Amino acid sequence: MSKRASGKISDAPAAADALPDTAALAALRAWHEEMSARSAVEQYQPHALVDGASARGVLGGTRRQLQRLARSRQRTDLAKTFAMEHRGDAAHARTVAQAIETLRALPPPQPLIGDRVERWLPPRIASALQAAGIDTLAALTLRVPRRRRWWTAVPGLGTTGARQVEAFFAAHPELTERARALVAVPALDVQPWERIALPQELDGSQGRFRAPRETCALDARDDYAAVQAWLERHESEATRRVYRKEAERLILWAVLERGKALSSLATEDATAFLRRPAPAARWIGPPRPRHSPEWRPLAGALSARSIKYSMVSPVFAKQLGGDVMRACANLSGVVLGNGVPAP
Repeated sequence: MSKRASGKISDAPAAADALPDTAALAALRAWHEEMSARSAVEQYQPHALVDGASARGVLGGTRRQLQRLARSRQRTDLAKTFAMEHRGDAAHARTVAQAIETLRALPPPQPLIGDRVERWLPPRIASALQAAGIDTLAALTLRVPRRRRWWTAVPGLGTTGARQVEAFFAAHPELTERARALVAVPALDVQPWERIALPQELDGSQGRFRAPRETCALDARDDYAAVQAWLERHESEATRRVYRKEAERLILWAVLERGKALSSLATEDATAFLRRPAPAARWIGPPRPRHSPEWRPLAGALSARSIKYSMVSPVFAKQLGGDVMRACANLSGVVLGNGVPAP
């Protein structure tokens, strides 16, 4: 544990990881045993009395360091002992000495994946992470190993801050595996098409505009299966990617923002499609690989022209008015503006 020349103890989180040095503890003990603050520090910590530092300031720094250490070990009772007013009697001196020995014997704290980032990382770094929606070590540990230059998606963190975060995880490698095992991706959240898993109540099997089973041309039991069958009809990979992007956006938007199955969307839903994607952090982000947890459906808010294209593209107009939509739900009438399922 390093001390500044003035004898004050740093407030950085790492300061809670070590006891004050032997000289600092000796000065504190002497003070509690009725030696004056000045005499105790001059005898045991003369090097701390520089740059105008006061003896009481030096002792106060030692006491604060002990309090932080006690709190980091989840021992608020010991922290209160170190914070008690100085009484200058033998009984109180013994209580403080016993608390120090108890604290010395406690094992070092181990970070848990549910811990908040400010408990383990410096305030500036923790603030930048929290502003980016990263509040816990669990959320952070899923970001760090995913790609190079991961910190560019966290404004204000920078390379130096990122290196400190990486050093922390290198010192605690078990965090990554624990987080992967215990942090589940929410069932209803943005996912690329190939990873979408619709909840049963919104999968379209009972969609409002679903055609009767006896008229279905495909054995598609829900909206996802029907659209997937339609995508597979196109031989061109480029065409499939374009149509998949449109289907991906609309089905996610229907479930997450409208709370409806794709096959239950009505005219008013079509006119509202992604005009104001919110929250922006859910929908908008820089280009990322589709397997990345930072992937988002949009690179920016859709223009009016883009929205119109999405809604009248072959995915949602001509093509979905054919066999595939008769296999799950007729949206062609909705998209074209009359809100009536196609025959």
